[in-house]
Amino acid sequence: MGLGFVIGAFGVLILAHAAVSTIQYKGLLKIIEEEFSGPPMNVLGELLLGLMFCMWAALTAPGKFLSIHSHSEENRIVSLPESMDFIIFNHRGKAFPPGMDMRLNH
Repeated sequence: MGLGFVIGAFGVLILAHAAVSTIQYKGLLKIIEEEFSGPPMNVLGELLLGLMFCMWAALTAPGKFLSIHSHSEENRIVSLPESMDFIIFNHRGKAFPPGMDMRLNH
């Protein structure tokens, strides 16, 4: 767990707190019968701070980059012919037994 992940989690917590604060503020306005025109300044500050933390974490904590070259050692499926690119191995046909005869009766 790196520093970027911790700062990103902290940013998400700040954004969640700002959301809860806005909901509580709207509830208070309903009690005193005033109209909601926008969140207070402290909630806007929390939103900006949480947004900055989340954006910083997203930009500084990327995942592992994978090679795009077909001759790379990391690519395992380089020996398949080119016509096999669009074959789907995980589909709903697995639910049927292999010897089941599926003909339409007219």
